[in-house]
Amino acid sequence: MSPTLEPIHTLTARVRMHGPRLLAGLPDPHDELMSLVWGPRFDREHAMGLLARQPEHAALTLPALLDAADRFDALHTGAKHRLRQLIVRHRALGGALDS
Repeated sequence: MSPTLEPIHTLTARVRMHGPRLLAGLPDPHDELMSLVWGPRFDREHAMGLLARQPEHAALTLPALLDAADRFDALHTGAKHRLRQLIVRHRALGGALDS
């Protein structure tokens, strides 16, 4: 795997693992996910609000969420843009994040 894509691959693998719990029951999980990564830094405040909806999963999900936030913040601008494109593409292909 390309060293350029490895950080994105790591983030997407963790979203696949923890995203269904974090985004369960939301009307548009892709919008929620995009809102976390829309700005130049990961929106930790919004993520904590999502996590507060699922307190029974907080102990398992919180460390992964904070790690994903740190990893996203460390990405260069081009990689952040690529990650956003992947979310949009996943939505267009009808991918479910909440199943």
